[in-house]
Amino acid sequence: MAEREHRHERKQVLLRLDPAVHDALQRWAGDEMRSVNAQVEVILREALRRAGRLPSDIRPIPRRGRPPSSSGSEPG
Repeated sequence: MAEREHRHERKQVLLRLDPAVHDALQRWAGDEMRSVNAQVEVILREALRRAGRLPSDIRPIPRRGRPPSSSGSEPG
């Protein structure tokens, strides 16, 4: 079981970018209401899909916004 949990752990990647590329990426992410990190993941997944290299067991990108409360009650 631990091996399966480890496989779905989110990985960290250090990415060095030209400042102009980062600025463009930051503007694009803002237009899509995403973080730069989330935008990079969306772009990479789309590139993998187009190349026919997207793994079939890939998990969906986590939803945006605040996670649901543990109490399960809606604010009113």
